[in-house]
Amino acid sequence: MAEGREVQWVEVTEGQAGQRVDNFLMTRLKGAPRSLVYRIVRKGEVRVNKKRVKADSRLCVGDVVRIPPLKLAPREAVREVSDNLRNLLAGSVLLEGRDWMVINKPSGLAVHGGSGVKIGLIEALRQVREDLDFLELVHRLDRDTSGCLLLAKSREALLTLNTSLKQHQMSKQYLALVAGRWPVRRDFVSARLDRFDAGNGERRVRVDANGKVARTRFAVREAFAGATLMEAEPVTGRTHQIRVHAAHAAHPLLGDDKYGSRQGQHLARQWGLSRLFLHASSLTFAEPTSGKPVKIRAPLDDTLEAVLHQARRTK
Repeated sequence: MAEGREVQWVEVTEGQAGQRVDNFLMTRLKGAPRSLVYRIVRKGEVRVNKKRVKADSRLCVGDVVRIPPLKLAPREAVREVSDNLRNLLAGSVLLEGRDWMVINKPSGLAVHGGSGVKIGLIEALRQVREDLDFLELVHRLDRDTSGCLLLAKSREALLTLNTSLKQHQMSKQYLALVAGRWPVRRDFVSARLDRFDAGNGERRVRVDANGKVARTRFAVREAFAGATLMEAEPVTGRTHQIRVHAAHAAHPLLGDDKYGSRQGQHLARQWGLSRLFLHASSLTFAEPTSGKPVKIRAPLDDTLEAVLHQARRTK
């Protein structure tokens, strides 16, 4: 647990250079929630070379970071990684390079802790991989979405991969099971998306003419009685983009408790689906050091395979 009774003075190493202050602290303070890290930075309790800093300030080799003593309340501490989660994550690594790794993220695991989530994938991996000085998400997946998730093991790799992502040089394909028979000729959905407060503190997304531009390519993979297995490729990277675009096209995803339909809920129960059927099935990116293309596929878990088996029996 990240709890100390004395001030720590930590010198930034070459492998940690370029990190944001908040991410550096999250790595050092493995029991501290993100909200606490932001609070101690905001209050000036964290200093770099004896000067106040912001959470997004970048660190340089040789910088000396002052970390204040922390005493975490039990409800505030990040949970230690359980043996089950440790084993699950260890077995979920699809491929690993010198300065990156791809995880087949399990459904139901948030990528970050916070908002009632005691531990997320990144916090858990930092505990599991204590050999790494640097570990950051290159992109995110929704909590209920499974599949390919790319992480950087160095600041240089993170910057390179983030640039590739912003310049649309990284390709991500998803498998989604949607309600109804998707029209074969409809291979593209373009609808602006806007985030809003659903009224209970929950953030959702809707199609709105004043929202941000969002485009998704769709292709039919397999048709069933009452549902269609789709391949979806987001051209843009908006929150809940595939889910909202599919619902906008009148074919919401099965197992979607936010944007789903009664038809989809009925089929999900009938076929034994208790989670969102959305899986990041493949990821293609340029290796950050050599520039060579890397393509990785993540197999469906047993739960989703069983659902497809049930769906095929309805043909």
